[in-house]
Amino acid sequence: MANRFVLCFSLVVVAATAASGLVAPKRQIVGGFPVDISEIPYQVLLRHNGSALCGGSIISPDWILTAAHCVHHLTSDRLTIRAGSSFKTWGGVIRQVSRIVVHPNYVHSTKESDCALLELEEPLVLNDSTIMTIDMPEQDEEDPVQGSRAIVSGWGRTKNRLESNLILRATFLPIVSRNNCRRVYGSNSITDRMLCAGFIDGGHDSCQGDSGGPLVVDDLLVGIVSFAIGCAEPGLPGVNARVSALRDWIREVSNV
Repeated sequence: MANRFVLCFSLVVVAATAASGLVAPKRQIVGGFPVDISEIPYQVLLRHNGSALCGGSIISPDWILTAAHCVHHLTSDRLTIRAGSSFKTWGGVIRQVSRIVVHPNYVHSTKESDCALLELEEPLVLNDSTIMTIDMPEQDEEDPVQGSRAIVSGWGRTKNRLESNLILRATFLPIVSRNNCRRVYGSNSITDRMLCAGFIDGGHDSCQGDSGGPLVVDDLLVGIVSFAIGCAEPGLPGVNARVSALRDWIREVSNV
């Protein structure tokens, strides 16, 4: 699969788009398929005033990992999560968020260190089917090699009215090397705290509504959905916060 990533893009067009202000945060699954929560039991829906906002991942009964851009401007009293359900608007369990901790190096304009932790008011009750934690790599652990198959999931927009986002959806994406990702977005836009994934031909991606959700390779949470130019556009991989670069901070705050 690695030979699919000889990136022969129109870099002039891409660079002009990126220079106009980098990118909308990504929030929805495009080109994916419906999945049951039992297949992705670490996935949660983050809600603001009861409405769907972003995705997140269960890293312990008390803590959810999500993107900083989803929550940096909000207060915890208006945030809840839904866990244990495949459905966007019903089922599973609801938990109130008691505390938001945004990574101290988060920069909203560039999405550097786009990572936040949410402490729950009441712990989740884990089980063997629909509510489970996801493991994370260790600090500075080597990234999956280019072409490794990742899965991304969420309840975001699908760009297809025949594909409902009321049910959890997922898609598979190949990892893109940081060097190749920098050729697209520019060397200053993709830092060592970012991890890219996507097809050279586009067609599959996360999108609006999926921000903060999990990017998983071999049962490890390697990325947090962060941003891109468009959704599932050819030659424009999705960019994720790189969990292995943020791992020590996650452990320091959550003790996980």
